[in-house]
Amino acid sequence: MSIADVKKTAEHKMHKTLEALRLDLAKIRTGRAHVGLLDHVQVDYYGSMVPVNTVANITLLDQRTLGVQPWEKAMVGKVEKAIRDSDLGLNPAALGELIRVPMPALTEERRRDLIKVVKHECENARVAIRNLRRDANSTLKDLVKNKECSEDDERRAQDDIQKLTDKNIAEVDKQFAQKESELMAI
Repeated sequence: MSIADVKKTAEHKMHKTLEALRLDLAKIRTGRAHVGLLDHVQVDYYGSMVPVNTVANITLLDQRTLGVQPWEKAMVGKVEKAIRDSDLGLNPAALGELIRVPMPALTEERRRDLIKVVKHECENARVAIRNLRRDANSTLKDLVKNKECSEDDERRAQDDIQKLTDKNIAEVDKQFAQKESELMAI
């Protein structure tokens, strides 16, 4: 493994960590509806648990309401129950074949709780990025020990990895600030 490989691997893994954070933050709901909100809700489909979006069409009816239309009439009750039983705190209402899922308004206390959750997710991402930096630096030390690169090259590579780490942690902080302002907006 060369220094370039170590840098490239670290950069790739840090990018994946940022993507995972972006997806996790998208699941934390604000007062607005978005179709990705129900992605992790599982429904019983003839004995196997599948995501809601595989058995129903999810649309945005307005800013604060989702429309869920199961492809089979028999699934309406099951989908409605799955959404109600999820940890999202939603109260769906079936109107014939369409299930309306209104987004309740967020209270100030609930907003603060959500910000704590966001802060925790961001801190986990920072820790993951720092762990990737540590792993890359230990790999560089192994390269020096095995005489595959010089100490000067290792030092330069460590500086590059530190810059990459700082850049990614700044991106985490930016995502946190963005989500925090989104949650506090009324």
